[in-house]
Amino acid sequence: MTNPTQPSSHTPPATGRVVTLTMNPALDMTVQADGWRQNAVNTAQAMQTDAGGKGVNVASFLADWGLPVTATGLLGADNAQPFEALFAAKGIQDAFVRVAGQTRVGVKIVDHSKQETTDLNLRGLRATPEALAALEAKLDALAQDHDLFVLAGSLPPNVPPDFYAALVAKLRGAGKWVALDTSGEALKAALNASTLPNLIKPNNHELSEALGRELSRPSDLLEAAHTLLSRGAELVAISQGEDGALLVTHGETVQARPPRVQVVSTVGAGDAMVSGLVAAHLGDLSLTDAARQATSFSVGNITRLGAHLPPLSELETYAAGVEVKRL
Repeated sequence: MTNPTQPSSHTPPATGRVVTLTMNPALDMTVQADGWRQNAVNTAQAMQTDAGGKGVNVASFLADWGLPVTATGLLGADNAQPFEALFAAKGIQDAFVRVAGQTRVGVKIVDHSKQETTDLNLRGLRATPEALAALEAKLDALAQDHDLFVLAGSLPPNVPPDFYAALVAKLRGAGKWVALDTSGEALKAALNASTLPNLIKPNNHELSEALGRELSRPSDLLEAAHTLLSRGAELVAISQGEDGALLVTHGETVQARPPRVQVVSTVGAGDAMVSGLVAAHLGDLSLTDAARQATSFSVGNITRLGAHLPPLSELETYAAGVEVKRL
């Protein structure tokens, strides 16, 4: 596991306790194999294994930023040690429900020569009714003294597609601020629900799939974002890969474009953006500053392996290179 690097001389806000929910965590096995070819024997240059999953990554970034964060979800008891080590190293409160079996492994093949990353993700452990009941009780307890909830990642087998949608309604009904970063049927169900999250962070392809129509033009993305805002969302952040992200609120729209950097791995880039937006919300930043911060988190992440922020001075350099345009 990569040693965490804490940003220096950053003072986090005094209030705001965050919960990240990872229903389907993974041990990310990252293999560096420059110039690898399909259907051939390849030689790899390096390998490392990190505790991962979208919500776990978000918790890691937020802890690096100095925010109090609690991580929960379903975690296989047989290989929980890497997760426990990460939480202990970063001061993340471990509220995961242990379930029988092993957490899935996700294989990431990184080709530095092409600046490409290939993901091979397994489905994950089947969630039992008993585990889901225990998790529901855990979330109810956490809602007593936590303010923000980040629901991130795929759903494991045996969890209905509307799981996040129902949880969003419950949490927002209790006055919590909720961010959602998922895809597929889970995102579709959440976007079709009567209560939407405060923050929705899909990429353009995920949003197109969830809404059932091609969003090929910037005007299509803007129209879709404003529709979601009219139904109760507060911020729609649409990530667009190397083109950056489109951030839309009720009164403002900005396009953030990242500076050019040497890409080590794109794994966790979207999770870093979510983390930057959550931190920006807690810091009461303007949309322009939020876009700059979230993009700098993402850029900082892709320059290294694992879900870790670079030192503050490096983040500030990346932030200064982000081009933010008001639309």
